[in-house]
This record gives sequence, structure tokens and C-alpha cells, in this order.
Amino acid sequence: MTSKIQTGADYLRQILRAPVYEVATVTPLQDMPTLSERLGNRVQIKREDRQPVHSFKLRGAYNMVSSLTEEQKKAGVIAASAGNHAQGMALSGTKLGIKTTIVMPKTTPAIKVDAVRGFGGEVVLFGANFDEAKAEAERLAEENHYTFVPPFDHPLVIAGQGTIGMEMLQQNGHLDYIFVPVGGGGLAAGVAVLIKQLMPEIQVIAVEPEDSCCLKAALDAGEPVVLDQVSMFADGVAVKRIGDETFRLCQKFIDGHICVSSDEICSAVKDLFEDTRAIAEPSGALALAGLKKYAQLNELKGKQLGTILSGANTNFHGLRYVSERCELGEKREGLLAVTIPERKGAFFDFCQIVGNRAVTEFNYRYNCEQLANLFVGLRLMGGKEELTQIIQDLHKAGYPVIDLSGDEIAKQHIRYMIGGKPSKKLKERLYAFEFPEYPGALLKFLSTLGTHWNISLFNYRNHGADYGRVLCGFELEEEDLSRFSAHLVELGYSYKDETDNPAYRFFLS
Repeated sequence: MTSKIQTGADYLRQILRAPVYEVATVTPLQDMPTLSERLGNRVQIKREDRQPVHSFKLRGAYNMVSSLTEEQKKAGVIAASAGNHAQGMALSGTKLGIKTTIVMPKTTPAIKVDAVRGFGGEVVLFGANFDEAKAEAERLAEENHYTFVPPFDHPLVIAGQGTIGMEMLQQNGHLDYIFVPVGGGGLAAGVAVLIKQLMPEIQVIAVEPEDSCCLKAALDAGEPVVLDQVSMFADGVAVKRIGDETFRLCQKFIDGHICVSSDEICSAVKDLFEDTRAIAEPSGALALAGLKKYAQLNELKGKQLGTILSGANTNFHGLRYVSERCELGEKREGLLAVTIPERKGAFFDFCQIVGNRAVTEFNYRYNCEQLANLFVGLRLMGGKEELTQIIQDLHKAGYPVIDLSGDEIAKQHIRYMIGGKPSKKLKERLYAFEFPEYPGALLKFLSTLGTHWNISLFNYRNHGADYGRVLCGFELEEEDLSRFSAHLVELGYSYKDETDNPAYRFFLS
């Protein structure tokens, strides 16, 4: 990091002089006609997935690497990354004839490791997570006199990403809003500082996932803070702490901020595919999800809205999750838990209330001689208002009903587990876990917890992502809780107590 504080004018000069086009391309700003008509605004998407590495990260990496002295270039460069920065670094090094080492966690999927090697990078697999890989990269940099290239928190990296904003102005100088995704903040800072030097009337809005809001946390605190944990669904923006310089710029130049859910991101992935046939990674569709939500909340009409498809290095099997959740993100599907009487014709009566609506999912389990529980998915044409009306109709007909459309445990696990009530009363506590997918991870989980306490419920589904999710029930006495909590700390996985979750109480407890 340079010691001199960079002004907006300094950044403008650096962006205009950035030699990124020696390796990067000017990507199109593409119209999204279907979404534009639906929102009542002109929506355009900046296609950074069309870069040689299918991500914007190439710009910042090349801008910094190309600026190094001959002595630094001769010694080589190093970075820590499990994703797009790694590929941008590898291609930059190859283009400039510089030895490039990338330290990646051992948990990194082979497809990403192979991609980095394919672009000419030398890969070192180290550690179980990014923080461990970064520490090793910094150690190797000091030991071998490599230059460490950070993924976002450096003026040259920020300036390289800022060239995207310059292109957007050249492609459409009439934009009213630009929506930018935020992970570490390099892209958001670069675009915002450029826009505010040239056309300050354009509103720049930052977008973050609800469960990885490091910029929002920093804005609330007035300084960068470390989040306790982040979700790995949109792994390209799963950053616990925003950079110091990126925060300074975002705090000064960003006009607004919005957070979106995983379901809303999935919906944006679908919109991108339907309008452009592009298949974005979740973090690549993040800014579009924010655009949609912001436009609806603020009732924008007739505006010109630009956003960035920041990357398309997705794991193909992860699309299963996206496909399952996109309708929920659009409020085009509702999930309900309904109790009906266990008698002849009761199911038919229920279906008559539902009417001609398409049933997306239906799970039934005999409960007792008097009652039966249903887990029902319904396709909605009228969004949340239609779902509210259905619930009111069911209540009027005497059916107890719970709306599970926003219940993460119901969507992630319960819908695949209907019918598992124990035959006797258990002193059971329910926990949701998230852990990196690597050989032996599930064994580590079971060996740390399963040999000490009886596991009474277990659900695991691989969605093709880098992180696995487990829902697990344990038989625990009150006197076991402190020792059990200590083992959870020892396990080191992200977890949440879901014992009071309504979907669990309704179907499984």
C-alpha cells in the first residue's frame, strides 16, 4: 500500500493511464429487454464475463503487475486466491513473462486449480481456508522476495477495476444509476471514484449479500470491522473485512447501499440467462439482484440503470441450487406447512382451495389418526399478495398453515426430509452446520461430534458448491450443553442452533 493518500483526481489519472487493454477487452454494455419491460426501466448489463478469464479481476491484477519495477518483475509475484483473482494474476504473469505463484486453499475445487495452471500460474495448495493460504503467500513473498499482489486493497488494483466505469460512461453517457457488487470493495471503489470525478450526478449503489455485508458493517461502525462469519454461496464476495482504502473510497463516493438474499441472487442468475444466455456465478449476478430490489423499493420508472456481470466462473453443479431457489427469489413460489384432518376427502377439499394453481412440490406424511401434515410448494402469478390470499383462504377453511417461504432451514433441508417424526419424545437439539467440501470433511464432522453424542437426525445435500450444509439433531441433556458447546468450538465449523425453527417443530420434532 502506498503511504500517500490518493485523491479522486489521482485515481482519475491512474484509471485513464491504466494499461489494462494490453490483456483485457472492452466488454459490451448489453440491454436486458425482458427485465427492462418488467421493471419499467432500461436495464443494461456490463458483460465482464467475456474477459479472457471470465471475470473483471484481470483488470486490477494486470494494472498492478505491469507497474512493477524490472527488479520486482524478475523476482516474481505471488497472490492468495481461490477464485477469479488467481486466474487474473496467472494470465497477467504469463502476458508479462513474470513468474506467478498462486497459493490456494487445499479445499479449492480442481476446476479452479486447473484453470489457474491453464493460464500459466504456478499453484501452491496450502491450508484449509483463504486466511491460511494468505498467510502462507505472505510468508513465501518475504522468503523469496516476491511482490504480493492483494485482490482488492491497493490503489493500482482499484484503478484497474475503475476502467469498467470509464467504459460504461463511453457506452452510455445517460445512465442514471450504476449498481456495483461489493466483496472486498475494489470494484465498487474504482467505479465510484471514476464516476464521481466525471459525472457525479450518476448515483452509484453498492450491493452486498445479506449474510456477507462487510461494507454495511463498516459504514455502521465508521471503520472496517471483521464479520464473525460469511456465507459461501456467493463465494466471490465472501469477505469478512472490507479493505482500508476501498472503505475510504466507498464511504466517500458511494451514494447508496442495498443487501439482497441468496434467493434474490438466484433469481438474478435466471434473469441473466433468460435475457442474455449468460450463466453468471452467484457473485456475478449480485449487482443485478440489487438493481431489481432497489428499483422496486424506490419505485423507479423510466430510468437508465446499469450494472455489472462481474464473473461467470461458476461450478456447474451449483446450478441445481440456483434452479431450486430462483422462483422463491422472484416471489413466484410459496412454501407452506398445512395441517389437514386425516379423513377421506380432506386432501381433495384442500386442493379445491388451492384451485388451478400449479403445485411445485407436495409432501405428505401420516401424523396420527386425526391429523396429517403437508409440505406444499405453489407457483404464484401474483407474487406475495397471491400467497397472502391463499393463506387467508386456508385459515378461513379451518386449516392451520405456516408460511415457510422465508425459512432457510425449510428450504435447505426440511423439504427433503418430510415424514421423520420420532416415535418417542426426545431431548433433541437441532443445529445447522456449514463446512468446506474436501475429502474427509464429513468424517471429521462425525468423528468430532458423532462419537460423543447420539445423532438423532441428519440431513446433508451437496449442491455442487465449495461448502456443504448439514442439518443435525443430537440427544442432549441439560448437563451436556456446556461440553457440547466446547466441542462445537473445537470443530471450527460455522453453525447455528435451530432447535426453535418452526419448520422443524412442525414436521420433525
